Amino acid sequence: MRIVGRLLALFGIGVVVSAVIGAIAAQRVKQEFVPIDDPALNEIKLAAIFGPLSFRSTAAGFRGGTIDCRFGGGVIDLRDAALDPAGARLEVRAQFGGAQILVPDSWRVTTRVFGIGGAGDSRPRSERADDAPHLAIEGTALFGGFGVASEMPDAAAAGLEAAVAKAEARREHADAEQPEEVAAV
Repeated sequence: MRIVGRLLALFGIGVVVSAVIGAIAAQRVKQEFVPIDDPALNEIKLAAIFGPLSFRSTAAGFRGGTIDCRFGGGVIDLRDAALDPAGARLEVRAQFGGAQILVPDSWRVTTRVFGIGGAGDSRPRSERADDAPHLAIEGTALFGGFGVASEMPDAAAAGLEAAVAKAEARREHADAEQPEEVAAV
């Protein structure tokens, strides 16, 4: 019994240490991250790092991209996008965060997300045509993950929009308080 207690304590310490190291790394990534988030683009690069994310694609030939959720999360809505005929691939990473990925019900979706967490398709099981658009979601998760659905409850959507608006207002306020750089003469 004493060994089990020590193992549990060691595991708990490991989780705390990994969270602290992960938070430091996430802050560094956030400072250097440059998003590619134009809704019409066929490839995206999105991140929710210490905050919310809300994105809706209208791409005519969506091929995929990357989604990085570190201590944050949100919704990526692909229901208004058309997939590239060859399909699309999303490379995802979650660290103490995650996202909901909304897709049309007709799309075939495969997931390969490894780690302590993962990805799952919560849409009702149905036979989708072999030639249906295919989205592959691959990546890693550490205490987080990704969910695939075709609909989002109205209350959840409203809550996300409020969180995004609040985060943007906070960012704008912080930017307004920053002193402007003075050019050297």
